[in-house]
Amino acid sequence: MDRQQLADFLRTRRAALKPGDVGLPEGPRRRTPGLRRQEVAQLAGISVEYYIRLEQARGPKPSRQVLGALARALMLVHDERAHLFNLADERPDTSAASRGEVPPTILNLLAGLGDHPAYVVNAAYDMLAWNPLADRLMGWLSRLEPAQRNILRTNFAGPHAAAALADERYAGFLRQCVADVRASLARDPADAVLRALVDELLRSSPEFGELWSDHEVGVRTVQTKQVVHEEYGPLEFDCQVLEVPGTCFRMIFYVPQPDSRTAEVFAMMGALTQVTAETPGGGS
Repeated sequence: MDRQQLADFLRTRRAALKPGDVGLPEGPRRRTPGLRRQEVAQLAGISVEYYIRLEQARGPKPSRQVLGALARALMLVHDERAHLFNLADERPDTSAASRGEVPPTILNLLAGLGDHPAYVVNAAYDMLAWNPLADRLMGWLSRLEPAQRNILRTNFAGPHAAAALADERYAGFLRQCVADVRASLARDPADAVLRALVDELLRSSPEFGELWSDHEVGVRTVQTKQVVHEEYGPLEFDCQVLEVPGTCFRMIFYVPQPDSRTAEVFAMMGALTQVTAETPGGGS
């Protein structure tokens, strides 16, 4: 832990804030810009003596909870928050990001993928955003409750879980997902969303518990998937996973072989989706 760099960073961030930024009155007796040390300590819920020691580069290593509280008190943006954690030799806190909003640039990219189903997940496999083709292919995601859009919860504890687990090809995909979740939890053990999901599935799904007990670890990348769609029959495509740098988000693309039957089906579905969107009342 670099105490001096941490102290300098805290001082500069404190000086960059105005009292009004955090809902405090300006007051008539401020001789220097920025917040007072007492105010930062109060906002973070820590003692002023402890905060003073941090700014003087002589304090103990702050816990993840204290770092998170200081980040909130100093209104740090994502990169500044990650830097604060790194200065204290802690992994950047991504648990808040797992509940955050998908960046607008990613949403725009999804919208532009007309012939490729694509969606965004967090580390807990919550589907947070998707394009219209993914919506149609997967059975109108937009009509589901948020809890029903979690890939692991649906496949291990949902009404059709038995069928998914009985499919050998799909069971392999689920095994890979569980190994990926274990790797994510090791990277960020403070991710409360991910920890809660694992605890929930350990209670509700013996199949998840069996896979979890194997202690397999592996980060998902590209995988060839074969599915049987209830309307369009057998489909085969590569499932490409791309990390969104600086976040816990991943973009999942379904990429068929060029000129394959699946590519033709995706193109047809994309055209139908476009027609539906352009028809008054067609999206309801």
